[in-house]
Amino acid sequence: MLCKKLHHAAYRCRDAAETVKFYTEVLGLKFSHAMGEDHVPSTGKYSPHVHIFFEMEDGSSIAFFECPQDPGEPSGRDPGTPDWVQHFAFEVESVEVLLQAKADLEARGLKVIGPTNHDDFIESIYFFDPSGHRLELTARTCHDPVRLKSFEDEAPQVLALWEKTHDWSQRHLLFGSRSGYQRDQAANKEVSA
Repeated sequence: MLCKKLHHAAYRCRDAAETVKFYTEVLGLKFSHAMGEDHVPSTGKYSPHVHIFFEMEDGSSIAFFECPQDPGEPSGRDPGTPDWVQHFAFEVESVEVLLQAKADLEARGLKVIGPTNHDDFIESIYFFDPSGHRLELTARTCHDPVRLKSFEDEAPQVLALWEKTHDWSQRHLLFGSRSGYQRDQAANKEVSA
């Protein structure tokens, strides 16, 4: 496989120093690198900026640009895109760690949504950083290799149902019910037929 792992994903931030403080003090990431230019190295466009990196335990990173002379929202979102769509999701060790993180974040005055169960696959909480980026902390809740393989096997069926309907009004064809994710093998066969 060409791509070995995520090196970094980069977004814009409102203020680099504020961002460093948040990601190191609130989330405990390592502030691993900072660099700046007056011109964008890849395009040559004039855009004074600082580029900051935060490393996680596995060596992957997230990064931000502070671009004070460029127009646009610090969150980088198109105003028409819902604020829950674009986000960083960080994996934590367990649901217990997730719940403790929620309590710690709330103790810092952050509004936290969740925990939210996603198909018995992961459990997540959500909050925003100072630039308006949505963040997710998530813990894996499915550790059964057979179930994980069934998720992988049904992914093309989920996509096929979406391509056919572009809504979930017929989710019962795949999941056997009009809400939730209960699997009904007979329903799965209907969609793939």
